[in-house]
Formats: sequence, C-alpha cells, structure tokens
Amino acid sequence: MIGRRRRFQSSRRRTPRLKGLPFNKIVPNVMTILALCAGLTAIRYGLRAEFERAIIAIFLAAALDGLDGRVARMLKGTSQFGAELDSLSDFVCFGVTPAILLYLWTMNTAGGLGWALVLLYVVCCGLRLARFNTQLMGEKDLPSWAYNYFTGVPAPAAAGLVLLPMILSFEIAPQFFSKPLVVAVFLVAVAVLMVSQLPTFSFKKMKVPNRAVLPLMVGIGVLAAFLVTNPWMTLGILGLLYIGTIPFGLRSFRKLEREAIQVAEDREAGEGPPDGDPPEETVLSSKPQ
Repeated sequence: MIGRRRRFQSSRRRTPRLKGLPFNKIVPNVMTILALCAGLTAIRYGLRAEFERAIIAIFLAAALDGLDGRVARMLKGTSQFGAELDSLSDFVCFGVTPAILLYLWTMNTAGGLGWALVLLYVVCCGLRLARFNTQLMGEKDLPSWAYNYFTGVPAPAAAGLVLLPMILSFEIAPQFFSKPLVVAVFLVAVAVLMVSQLPTFSFKKMKVPNRAVLPLMVGIGVLAAFLVTNPWMTLGILGLLYIGTIPFGLRSFRKLEREAIQVAEDREAGEGPPDGDPPEETVLSSKPQ
C-alpha cells in the first residue's frame, strides 16, 4: 500500500503542467487588435457618411499601430505571430479602409475607372507590406546606415497622404478637393510611392540633440493645441510637411551611400580605419517598417 502511494505521488509530480502565455506577449497583440477594430469602425462610419469620425478612427488605428511595436520591444514580447498580425492589421486599416472611404466619398461617381484606381491603391499597399516583411527577414544583410530609411512610403503614412483631399475638404475648398480627378491623382501618386524604391525617413529611432529637446517638447505642446482647436487644417499641414521630407530623405540616403562606398574603397586601399566603422550619422539612428 505504501509503495503504491509513493508511485502515485511521484507520478503526480511528474505530470506536466499547462504553460500559459506570458502577459507581456499578450499586451502588444491586444493593441494590434484594437487598431484593427478602429480601422474596421472607420468603414462603418464611412457607410453612414460620417467621414470626419472615420478619419479620427483611422488616426487612432495609426497611433495604436505606432505603439504596439514599441510596447512589444519594451516588454520583450515580440513574436512572429505578432508581426504577422500587425501586417494584416496594417493592410486592413491603411490599405482597404482608406480606399473604401474614398470610393464612398467621391470615387464612386467616376464609374469603373474610380473603382480601378481604388483597387490600384489597395494592391500596392499589399505589395508594399509583403516587401517590408521580406526585408525584415533579411535585415541583417542591410548596411547599418540603411536602417534609418524605409523603402517607399510606409502604409500608415500612405493612408494619411491619400486621405489628404478629404481632410483638407473639411476646412477649405470642399468642391475642389472632392473632385474625382483630384482624388485620382493622390491615389495614383501614393500607390506609386508605396511600391517605389524611394528611400524615406524612418522616424522610429530618431536621435534628438540635447539642445533641441526643450524646443521639441514646446513644439509638441503647440501641435497638440492646434490639433484640438483646428484638427483638420493641422493634419493637412502635417501631411504636406511629410511630403516635403521625401526629397531630403533621398538626398540624405544618397549622401550616406556615397560615404559608405568611399569608406569601403579606402579600406580596400589600406587607407581606411582598421575597425571599418560605417560613416557617422548626425540625426537618425539605425532601423530598417
């Protein structure tokens, strides 16, 4: 009897327990799902012609999309599942949803051509996200200076750019910005920018000089005040400013590329630094989305 009891107790001790999912891996995925829900809610508002609320829902999705990755890295909860879920959410929130809103808003009056342009934007968004995922898998092959840039315009920024006509129409010249021809130009241009090889700044790990920290904080406070008092004009200006950074991103990328080539040539000639450090960057730090 005693031997049986001991064997029974030992078997109970050896019984494996079910392992739960760590909480730090759940939080980022919950934020991604909330972003997906916000994007889908924007479609609901669009069906009810409440386009201002739809834009707010998309920007809420963009804010959550910008935070979930940072929270995952901070909590050390990054996972392949989370990366795939984030990509799916980006496609819905920043690819499908803006296209549907623009079609419901004005592109439906352009007939089949309007639908074709909407499809073009969605397809290019899917291709851009697929290319980004493959770049993440091979990011170790990228030079260090190239991590500061995206290849093409990222999906959240593309959603904001393609919705600029609608955003500006809330404040100025609604009859002009609601024309299908104007919206068509934005659809085609943003679609091309997404799938292009154009380097654009990645602001995820920007280094701010110490002397610029205080002015930056003041500027953020002023920006928040304008977002509250005049949100649509402020968002429109921010979108135009982002467009203005694209030439500077290309110029900076080409400059660093030339410097890297020069360093490699000097190293081969025996004139470069023995440690082979890449060229120093003044503002941005390394990062590949």
